[in-house]
Amino acid sequence: MKMELRKTFQFEAAHRLPKLPAEHKCHRLHGHSFQVEVVIEGDCDPQLGWVMDYSEISDIFRPFWRQLDHNYLNEVPGLENPTSENIAIWIWDRLKPGLPLLREIVVAETCTARCVYRGRS
Repeated sequence: MKMELRKTFQFEAAHRLPKLPAEHKCHRLHGHSFQVEVVIEGDCDPQLGWVMDYSEISDIFRPFWRQLDHNYLNEVPGLENPTSENIAIWIWDRLKPGLPLLREIVVAETCTARCVYRGRS
């Protein structure tokens, strides 16, 4: 039986989007309370009654969360242009090797603006 698990994380960070015109508000330094949702999909183990332990997802995500939380994202290698889309790809590329059941990364920079990434085709 296929199941989908969603684990949500939050981090606070500053960034600017250097490729935008200087007059665009996001070109200037600003911050967000980002929310990341890590989505996995797999078969429910009939013995355990779950796909995997949520704490396992947390353990795998924690080192990457530490690189993001309360940091200036433009200084994180690979995030020189830290759009929500690029943050989602950055997280995916780091999580997928240790989390093969990964199906989706959702990055929200505000309560009304989010992007969804489902891996490279």
